[in-house]
Amino acid sequence: MDIEKIIEKYLPQGEGFQKTVIEASCYSLQAGGKRVRPALMQEAYALFGGSEEVIEPFMAAMEMIHTYSLVHDDLPAMDNDTLRRGKPTTWFSYGEDMGILAGDALLTYAFETAAKGFSLTAHPDRAARAMGVLAQKAGIYGMVGGQVVDVENTGKPLTADMLDFIYRLKTGALLEASLMIGGILAGAGEDQIRMLEQMGTDLGLAFQIRDDILDVSSTEEELGKPIGSDERNQKTTYVTLYGLKAAQSEVSRLSDEAISLLDQLPGDHGFFRTFIRRLENRSY
Repeated sequence: MDIEKIIEKYLPQGEGFQKTVIEASCYSLQAGGKRVRPALMQEAYALFGGSEEVIEPFMAAMEMIHTYSLVHDDLPAMDNDTLRRGKPTTWFSYGEDMGILAGDALLTYAFETAAKGFSLTAHPDRAARAMGVLAQKAGIYGMVGGQVVDVENTGKPLTADMLDFIYRLKTGALLEASLMIGGILAGAGEDQIRMLEQMGTDLGLAFQIRDDILDVSSTEEELGKPIGSDERNQKTTYVTLYGLKAAQSEVSRLSDEAISLLDQLPGDHGFFRTFIRRLENRSY
């Protein structure tokens, strides 16, 4: 099924006294985006021959978690951005209080959604493991942990090791989870799951470094969000540490490494090869 239809299928219904936060949550989810994480999950599932409906609620849940992180990133206490995906950010549209609550709602509803997968599979043990990966990679040992280190060190000089740590957790963790969950739900072996995790690490670093490049070389129209925010927020990036040319070289190296891992996995690699090369040179 098309990813947008899957997300639509699992949207909460805007009814009851709490409908404002539901509307704000749906506004965030329906604001567009590349849907990279559910796409990677879906394709990893297919790579290992998965065919059950169980993948769908996990795909929707992953996009909810990713969207909640963006909603909170945009808040005045964080990046203080008013534009996301070419539209006013959630807090700017609904108020800061509702922006906070919409993020909270999306995170919580993500696990309610993923839990629906238990009734859609003949392998509930796989669903349970996938749920654990989803929680770990989204939490203090994953995305949130990376965000904490990022926020605490804004305006401070960062070492290359610390910057890598932030990127691996803040961006890489959900990409790792997406690939791992696809493999786990389809019955991939342990070595294969570890390779999927490393692919996610490589892609996460490449994705974030490319973001650094676009923040200084793209336009607001192309990105659908303000440019120059790293400089305004006094953030150390790969570009500030190494320069544009070296940053892009690292994106290419990481992309090559991800493809070398892909070559050791079964199934049709067409989607992943195309995705990785597009990621390497994306302009939005």
